[in-house]
Amino acid sequence: MMDNSFLHNAGFDEYADDYDTALAQGLSVSGEDRNYFARGRIAWLGKCLRQLRAQPKSVLDFGCGTGVGVPFFRELINVPFFLGLDTSEKSLDKAQRTYGSDHAQFLLVSQYSANEQSDLVFCNGVFHHVPPNERAAVVDLIYRSLQPGGLFAFWENNPLNPGTRYVMSRIPFDRDAITLTSTEARHMLIGGGFEILRTDYMFIFPRVLSWLRSIESVLFRLPLGAQYQLLCRKPLKT
Repeated sequence: MMDNSFLHNAGFDEYADDYDTALAQGLSVSGEDRNYFARGRIAWLGKCLRQLRAQPKSVLDFGCGTGVGVPFFRELINVPFFLGLDTSEKSLDKAQRTYGSDHAQFLLVSQYSANEQSDLVFCNGVFHHVPPNERAAVVDLIYRSLQPGGLFAFWENNPLNPGTRYVMSRIPFDRDAITLTSTEARHMLIGGGFEILRTDYMFIFPRVLSWLRSIESVLFRLPLGAQYQLLCRKPLKT
């Protein structure tokens, strides 16, 4: 599996220094910055974990980029240990300089060995960059990273949302991405051995309609949001 070309692809190195600027170019139409969405994803995941009465001791962030999720995992979920994986060495260098500590470490995917030790894997906006014929291999790597009963929070951009498609068209590294719907993602994850616990759609209203955001918490089952989360579980061994 580790011969998979995506897992060794350093294509994002060219964006490491200007990633925030490139991303902001697209997100600006929403009126929010990347921290708004990063916080929102992890806050929602934290709510889901509390409903499951799950308190992970560690999180593996697959495709962590420059490590923006580190402070939010610490603040909102109180995860004691963070491991970030990415294919971009330059992004990981930046993450290490900014967030590296005894409680937050970063590795190239090619340096990582899956060993069923993680109890939570988080992945945001990675799979639309993975060639469709390689996605099963990446799912398998994540599956083998989780201990039995471990949880996988799979976040992706919702191509059914026209705003999402427009934002992606404005971001240099997203223009040629191959999106996947939540239905396609469900089939992929189930095929990889996961149990789907829930599907949630987030980020419906831009800042100009922020007064409507209070109702997003009751609309999360409708495929309206800019992103969706599939919360999955690796089955317990029998």
